[in-house]
Amino acid sequence: VPFDEGRLLRMSAEAGSDPKPAPGATNFGLPAAPACCSSRYGLALLSCYGFFVVYSLRVNLSVAMVDMLNTTHQTNHSASVCPAHPSPARPKNNHTANVYNWDSETQGWILGSFFYGYILTQIPGGYMAGRFGAKWLMGFGILGTAVFTLLTPLAADLGASYLIAVRVLEGIGEGVSFPAMYTMWAAWAPPLERSRLLTISYLGAQLGTVISLPVSGQICFYLGWTYVFYIFGIIGLVWFVLWAFFVFDSPNTHPRISERERLYITNSLKNELSPSAGFIPWRAILTSRPLLAIVVAHFSYNWTFYTLLTLLPTYMNDILGFSIQQVRMLKLTGCCRLCRMSAVLCMIGPALFLVAAGFIGCDYTLAVTFLTLSSSLGGVSASGFNINHLDIAPSYAGILLGITNTFATIPGMVGPVIARALTQHNTIAEWQVVFYIAAAINVVGALFYSVFGRGTVQPWAVSEVYPHGD
Repeated sequence: VPFDEGRLLRMSAEAGSDPKPAPGATNFGLPAAPACCSSRYGLALLSCYGFFVVYSLRVNLSVAMVDMLNTTHQTNHSASVCPAHPSPARPKNNHTANVYNWDSETQGWILGSFFYGYILTQIPGGYMAGRFGAKWLMGFGILGTAVFTLLTPLAADLGASYLIAVRVLEGIGEGVSFPAMYTMWAAWAPPLERSRLLTISYLGAQLGTVISLPVSGQICFYLGWTYVFYIFGIIGLVWFVLWAFFVFDSPNTHPRISERERLYITNSLKNELSPSAGFIPWRAILTSRPLLAIVVAHFSYNWTFYTLLTLLPTYMNDILGFSIQQVRMLKLTGCCRLCRMSAVLCMIGPALFLVAAGFIGCDYTLAVTFLTLSSSLGGVSASGFNINHLDIAPSYAGILLGITNTFATIPGMVGPVIARALTQHNTIAEWQVVFYIAAAINVVGALFYSVFGRGTVQPWAVSEVYPHGD
């Protein structure tokens, strides 16, 4: 959904500036600052790294879980489960990690526990980022998640309840990341570069999924499941050091930004429809249909996304017969940006392929193909409604993201629990029901978003500016 550039150009004309770009200038009549080695693109790369860490720390448990279970005590597999694939012998040095006798219900609660913490800091995260600054809020949030990730093996040894508590704390830390980053981009992203900068930034979330899951499988195979949390936890600590030294809340507080770039960013944003200090139109926000459309789309997308994210390694291991090392086959190609289709089409596509995956039985090739296509198209749809927050209310984007992400976290909380409750016997028929539910929710979300979604700044996001004394 494109940003309403025409509205900004009309505002520039009313303010007395020439909306026609001069040679070497942007559409705002301002000198264009080079992208190469710029502070704003440096921020985009570091935030990309940050979201890589965010998703790596979020999803590595779903792969490690396969190796954390004591399979010799699990007898709930049905005769309909596909024959196992041949797998190379595992190195002997990775048999030192403990394994646990957790039933399907306990597994569901462990996989979903992260989101019980994640939902708590969505709206507060957007508010605190705007009031106290986004840099340290996001930095300390991810740092805390990295520290608790390092403590995950100890928590698992202490018991399932301790592991659940640690995952909840990780979710609390990560919950501020997206609202904080949206708030930061409101101060850093020139309107005509916004889409590009946000794409670079949030590409890290896709890379975190695509890379960490197969790498986690390899780590489990060669080193043991505990090293999954040690390695990715250290990667998170390295990111925090870089973030602390090289990132600042705004161009005006950055000590090393060039004057040309600083003026380019601040002047291009001075026409943004910023709110009155301390005033947030909560009633208008909460009754906005375009915002409701984003909420429904975000919720629907996340139901399918979290179903695949948290349970796909289990499905591939228990149903399709892939080993922990072979699970990487799907994740190496999943979640990529294969197309630039509309968010609506890319929400219906995953639903169709997800349903199809439930009907191909033990055809391993088609299963991997359909699940890969479902995961890939889903990643495309997210880019459409994510940028839509900035389209309808640039000044309140962090708060809007906190609201929509609050509702969109619910699938992560209840999805794994419901799915594991429905698949206690691990039959293909049971997993078909899981896929049906996810597909139906995705289609409903796509239709609702196509009817009520908007791409223009909403009236409640425009502050009235009165002459002094009026």
